[in-house]
Amino acid sequence: MRYLALATDYDGTLAKDGRVHEDTIEALERLKASGRKLVMVTGRHLPDLQRVFPKPELFDRIVAENGALLYDPASREEKALSEAPNQEFLKALRAERVNFDVGRCIVASWTPAEIAILEVIKKTGLDYQVIFNKGAVMVLPSGVNKATGLSAALEQLQLSLHNTVAIGDAENDHSFLSASECGVAVANALPALKEKADVVTGGHHGAGVVELIGQLLSDDLSSYDDRVLRSSLTIGVPCGTGSGRDRGEVRIAPNRNSVLVAGASASGKSSAVAGILEECEEHGYQFCLIDPEGDFEALPNTMAVGSPAEQPDARLIGKALESTQSLVVNLMGVPLPERPGAFAALLPRILEIRAKTGRPHWLVIDEAHHLLPTTWSPASSAIPQEFGGTILITVHPEHISPAALAFVDVAIATGKNAGEALEEFSQAAQISFVRANVEPEPGQALAWFPRQSAASPMLIQTRRAKAERRRHKRNYAQGELSPEQSFYFRGAEGKLNLRAQNLMTFLQLGEGVDDET
Repeated sequence: MRYLALATDYDGTLAKDGRVHEDTIEALERLKASGRKLVMVTGRHLPDLQRVFPKPELFDRIVAENGALLYDPASREEKALSEAPNQEFLKALRAERVNFDVGRCIVASWTPAEIAILEVIKKTGLDYQVIFNKGAVMVLPSGVNKATGLSAALEQLQLSLHNTVAIGDAENDHSFLSASECGVAVANALPALKEKADVVTGGHHGAGVVELIGQLLSDDLSSYDDRVLRSSLTIGVPCGTGSGRDRGEVRIAPNRNSVLVAGASASGKSSAVAGILEECEEHGYQFCLIDPEGDFEALPNTMAVGSPAEQPDARLIGKALESTQSLVVNLMGVPLPERPGAFAALLPRILEIRAKTGRPHWLVIDEAHHLLPTTWSPASSAIPQEFGGTILITVHPEHISPAALAFVDVAIATGKNAGEALEEFSQAAQISFVRANVEPEPGQALAWFPRQSAASPMLIQTRRAKAERRRHKRNYAQGELSPEQSFYFRGAEGKLNLRAQNLMTFLQLGEGVDDET
C-alpha cells in the first residue's frame, strides 16, 4: 500500500462554513477502518476547532495553529512546535489598534491588518512571517508552516511524507500539499492551489474529500500515478524517436512497481540499479538492499549491516528500517548455501515493517535467482498480496521463483543478450513477448512493461550514478564465491582438488602447494 496517511485541511476542505457533513465523517471512518492514519492540519486554534468539530478522536493527530501546535486526541497531549508570541510584539500590535487573537504560538488576524502587522514586524526586528488563509492573516516564526507541523505528526506516527496524500483549498495549504507524495485540491480551492496540485477533485469541500477517500479505498490512488510525476523515479530516457512512451522519461513509482533488472555479469545492470538508488537518496526514499556478494557496499549515505566477517543482525535491521535511513544488508558473512535461508528469515520482518510504515519504499534483492530460486514459495503471512516497490537483480531471470516474477511489471535488461534475457523472463512468467531486434550499448538497456497491452521493449539510456562503485572488489578478495566462480588447484597429475573461493584463500593455498603444482 503506497498511501498510509491522509492529511486534510479543515475550513474550506473538510468543512463548509465551519461544519463537517455527516457523509464526510462516515467516509473518514471508512478510511480509518482500512488501517490508514488520519491527520488534520488546520490554521485554527485548538479550542476553537474542538468547539466546532464534534469528533476530533477520529484523527490520529491534529496539527493546529498552522503547524505550530501538535495534538494527540487519544492522549489529549499537546506539544508546541514553536515559541510563544513575543510580548513586545503583541504590545506593539495593540498600540497600532490591530485586532487579533493569540494562541499557544500563533497570532491571528484578518485582512487588511497585514499592512500594520508587517510594519510592526519591521519595527520590532523579529523573525516572523505572515501567512494568508483567504481572509485570515496568521503570524508565526519563520519556517513554521503546515508542512513542518505535518512532518512532526508523521514522525510521531512513524510514517513518511512519501506515504501521505494531502488535501486543501487555500494559500496556507501550498506547503503541506507540495511536501506530501500526492497533493490534492478540492474543487472550491483557490486557482493558484489547483494549478500547483497534482490532482483536483470534482467535488467541493467535504464532497471532494469523500471523492478522494473513495479512490484511496478503491485502488490506493494508482489511477493518479501518471499525474504525480514528481513522486516517481526516472529509470532512463528513450533513445531515438518512435511511438508512444519513448517521447519522455521512463519512470517507476515507489511502493508500486515491481522491477526486474537482468543481464550478464559486467553488462551494466548493477550500474543501472545504482543510478536508481542514487535518485532514491536524492528524493528521500528509503531502500533496503539485500547484497549477497558485496556489490553495493560503496553506496553513499547508507547504513551497512553485516560484513564479510559478520552475519547481519536481524534486530539491527529492524531498528534501522524504523528510521528513515536506507541500508545495505551484506550477506557475505553467511555461508553461501545458507544465504537463501537467511534471506527467507529476514523477509517477513522487512515486509511487516513495510506494512506498518510504508518503508522501505524499495526492497532491492541482488542475486535474486539465488535468494528467490524456483523452489521458493512464500508463506501467506510472509508476503503481501502486492509485492510492489521491489527491484530484483539477476543474471538468470528464468531461475527466479515464478511466485516472485508474478509481480514484475517493469523489466530492464542490459548487455548484448538483453533481448534473450527478456525472453527468458517472459517464458518463466508466462507472458507473451515479441523480441526486439536491437542490442543495447554500454549505458543503455531494454525496458519492457509486460503488463501493459501491446507493450514492446524500448531502448533507453539509463541514468548513470554519480558515485563509482567498487564492483565485486571485496567479494572476490574476501567473500565466498560460488563453486563455478572459484579457482581449483588440481596438481600436475590432477590428484588435488583444493578450492580457492576468494583471492585471500588463493594466496594462502598457493603458498602451501608443492612447486610442481
